[in-house]
Amino acid sequence: MAKVELKQPIVEEISNAIKDAQSVVLVDYRGLTVEQDTRLRRLCRENGVTYKVYKNTMMNFAFKGTDFECLSSLLEGPSAAAISTTDATAPARVMGKFAKEADKLEIKGGVVEGVQYDAAGIASIATIPGREELLSKLLGSLQSPIANFARVMNQLAEKGGAGEAVAEAPAAEEAPAAEEAPAAEAEAPAEEAPAAEAAETPAE
Repeated sequence: MAKVELKQPIVEEISNAIKDAQSVVLVDYRGLTVEQDTRLRRLCRENGVTYKVYKNTMMNFAFKGTDFECLSSLLEGPSAAAISTTDATAPARVMGKFAKEADKLEIKGGVVEGVQYDAAGIASIATIPGREELLSKLLGSLQSPIANFARVMNQLAEKGGAGEAVAEAPAAEEAPAAEEAPAAEAEAPAEEAPAAEAAETPAE
């Protein structure tokens, strides 16, 4: 079988992998131990990243005519590609995090959402939180004002209830005083009647 026929399935595999990719990051994996390579692959799977070692010539063929053609200049020495179709920052984030643990892993560069970045640029993108984390923070920021509003309304309701109780107390105390006033006025003329009778007695 001709070499071209052997290469074609691999080129097609790479082409299919990058067809809907949001980002592709190239790394040099030389120096990684078997244990480190196993952990890296597991970390990629957990974050929805496809990680695979390909020959540079195969990737070069697959990149032609795509948004990733600019990566051909980085295809020197052993290369592995980290690809994601769901989270644009995931490959950079995974490779950047792992490179801190395994200094033998070298980030060459990559393309994120159609823009090419060198190793330093990929390292900067690696600090961006993941999609799930961003959604979680957004949800938290939306819930916080609602929770604060509910707490304030609850406090106002409690204060309003106390105010009504205080307002009702004076009204209940003033009621007896209002009833006593007419009674006092009614008794006053009754005390003056004997005085009038005493004044008429000498005249007789």
